[in-house]
This record gives sequence, C-alpha cells and structure tokens, in this order.
Amino acid sequence: MKLLFDQNLSSALVSRLSDLFPESTHVKNVGLMQSDDGLIWTYAREHGFTILSKDSDFQQRSLLFGAPPKVVWLRVGNCPSTRVEKLIRDHSITLHTFEADAEQSVLALS
Repeated sequence: MKLLFDQNLSSALVSRLSDLFPESTHVKNVGLMQSDDGLIWTYAREHGFTILSKDSDFQQRSLLFGAPPKVVWLRVGNCPSTRVEKLIRDHSITLHTFEADAEQSVLALS
C-alpha cells in the first residue's frame, strides 16, 4: 500500500512509517505542496497512491467520483504527529484490508 500524505500532515511521517508503508511519500516530495486537491487527486490516481489526509474535501471528492484513488480520512483535528503515527500503526491491518477491498473508497479513522 502506497500512501500519499497530504500537506496537512507532517512529511516526517513518511520515514517514520516506512516500515509499514515503504513506497509512501508526501505531497512535498512530489512537488504538490501548494497544489489544489484536484491535482493531488489526479497524481494519486495516476501513480497508485491512497490519499491520507485530515481534510474532509478528499472524503467528499471520493463520494462524488469514487476510487481510484482511495482516501483515508484522519478525523483527529489538530494533534501532534506522534498521535497520527500511533493511529496509523494501530490501524495498519485495517488500512491494508481497506486497500484490498474493491468496494470501499473511503476509510475514516479517529
């Protein structure tokens, strides 16, 4: 599973979670830090990424257009990246199961 971390998440999470999601990246690393959601959506779809974001806009876009790409919506508000990392680690199996399920396009974690 390849995660594309949105701009509202720390880019440090990519390396901190590389043991579970080794092909993941951050929008900053692919030149999309200041891009609108449409460009990020297209990049994720064309490169096989699942978008990971705190932004509900991706969840809404997924409901309109479906997958790909899939969207993981982190409903945690403002919090330290250590909390985000723990949430992702705690739900690692859920994330991989979600990726394999062709019926689901959005997963909300809190």
